[in-house]
Amino acid sequence: MANIKSAKKRMLISTKKHDRNRVVRSAVKTHVTRVRRLVEGGETAPVTEVTAAVQALDRAAERGILHPNNAARRKSRLMKMVSKAAALAADPEAAAQAAAEAKAHAKGTGKAKTRK
Repeated sequence: MANIKSAKKRMLISTKKHDRNRVVRSAVKTHVTRVRRLVEGGETAPVTEVTAAVQALDRAAERGILHPNNAARRKSRLMKMVSKAAALAADPEAAAQAAAEAKAHAKGTGKAKTRK
């Protein structure tokens, strides 16, 4: 525990800031999770949720809660996932092939290692 008055004040401010930042980070995660669930559920264009998630990421980066590169990376991955889902929905053949590849990858039969 700090004894100096300024150190006590810094501790108080630090805990307030920590709590505030935690709320914002949690909200960002919630927005991103909503988009992921919509995409996994078959939604091809969750426009309002994607917009909300991108805005939340931008706001967090602007306030210094997230590093700007971290926010950019998350937005990029989110957009990539949404666009891939939309492309697969437009082309059923590609969707069937992607599903087969995912199933093979999950089973571990994608790339078999050979032992010498």
